[in-house]
Amino acid sequence: MTRIHRRLFAPLASLTAVLLLGTALTASADTLDTIRQRKKILVAVDIGAPPYGMLDAQARQSGSDVETARLLAKDLGVALEIVPVTGPNRVPFLLTKKADVVLASFSVTDERRKVIDFSDPYGVIPVVVGGPAKAPLKAFADLSGKTIAVTRGTTSDQELTRGAKEVSGINIVRYEDDATTNTAVSTGQQDYLAAAISVIPAVKKANPSRDLELKFVMKTFPYAIGLRKGDTALKSWLDGWVKANLQNGKINEIYKQYFGISLPADMLK
Repeated sequence: MTRIHRRLFAPLASLTAVLLLGTALTASADTLDTIRQRKKILVAVDIGAPPYGMLDAQARQSGSDVETARLLAKDLGVALEIVPVTGPNRVPFLLTKKADVVLASFSVTDERRKVIDFSDPYGVIPVVVGGPAKAPLKAFADLSGKTIAVTRGTTSDQELTRGAKEVSGINIVRYEDDATTNTAVSTGQQDYLAAAISVIPAVKKANPSRDLELKFVMKTFPYAIGLRKGDTALKSWLDGWVKANLQNGKINEIYKQYFGISLPADMLK
């Protein structure tokens, strides 16, 4: 997702703390009115997770989430300010109002729903395990005795942790952002990787000599726009915006541009 990859799994203790913070903020003023009065929307995007968010050859912000954020701001009739985030700090940035919304390959999970709300999904992302082409790896059990890299706080981390519970001898190395994780694999520090499916070609592009390939899918997640609980007017507007731009094909065009495939047909109805 990288960004495919576009995104917060946290330990239970951290989730509890964030839940308390989220509850304290739900009574805040409606964010949609704030955005319109400010004439600018603050959108959190992970710029270190291509193809969702990245810097192009001219050091300009680009990626599927960046383009989607631009479309969102245009349709809302306000200026756009991108707020750079990483996987682990997406929820804290949202809850502390450093961002109005999050578009950062933000997979919809039960854990995240405890502390924030989501719009209707505007994309999908499989989280996968990758490894050397010659390695016989078809399931979590085959990771026994191996070291695998993952970005802390992502859905990849969540699913890898769950799968590893039933298997002894898996050494999980957690990095703080996608760029560091991808570098560790592309430079050969680790041979195995848990990530969004879009990371596999990105790592191979960074180092063509690496024979990394998709080994198995851990889980497929829809991803959506994250917003604070209690922002009912904003959620209603975002849901309508997502539906309209899926039906008119604009979101799908962005998805195809960066991932080379179309969104599932049932999302476009």
